[in-house]
Amino acid sequence: MSLKTGEGAQAPPIDGAALAGLARRSAMDAVRLRIATAIYLGLLKPGERLPDKDDVALGLSVSPITARRALTSLAEEGVVVRRRGRNGGTFVADAPPREALAALLARPDEFSRVHRLVDRRLLGECAVTHFAAQNISTHQLEQLDTLTVRMASASSWSSYHQLDEEFHRMVAGASGMGSAVDAYCEGLMELYEYFIPYPIESLHVSNQDHIALVAALRNGRTEAAVEISRRHVDTLHRTMFMGLTDGAGEQ
Repeated sequence: MSLKTGEGAQAPPIDGAALAGLARRSAMDAVRLRIATAIYLGLLKPGERLPDKDDVALGLSVSPITARRALTSLAEEGVVVRRRGRNGGTFVADAPPREALAALLARPDEFSRVHRLVDRRLLGECAVTHFAAQNISTHQLEQLDTLTVRMASASSWSSYHQLDEEFHRMVAGASGMGSAVDAYCEGLMELYEYFIPYPIESLHVSNQDHIALVAALRNGRTEAAVEISRRHVDTLHRTMFMGLTDGAGEQ
């Protein structure tokens, strides 16, 4: 999952309660929640331009119709504004109403699901990395290198998230673990349903983990590769889903 930070990165404070409950919502309401959560927590800033609806759809793994309806609904509530013209698009409102944002946040009673998914991913990530270090080909290493370069130049959370998914699927595929790879990818996609827009600067820092992982895989350093993957997902768990500090999202 994207929403990770590299070692030593300063992660924005995340309130766990703001991220629970997506599984019981419609696809449109889940998109509304994810964008509203990012705005509420200050991950998307007032006046910041959102990607177009097709990129929002790809970044949040929904259909363009769902993305369009969600953005329209948020515009009606004053959370985002739409501007026409050459420099038009959809932007975070200059003063998004806090009451409307708070009403869109998820419920804490379903938060345990997110913890289970991250723990499941931690186990799967370490397993596929271990076997990838044994089996990865030169061609697969070159493909992973290319993805890290593309992630380093990604200009939006949407484009980064798509590349991040491709990267982790490729590492899993390189493991040669057969049907276990399918189970890993299914868990990955379940967790990605909880992805929220994240500052691209933080995602670029997170990409340093990817670069270090490729280097360890290239050198056959199995233990080091597994540790990089473990730390990568553990950081995700602590910063994205645990809520490290009080006052999350205060602007």
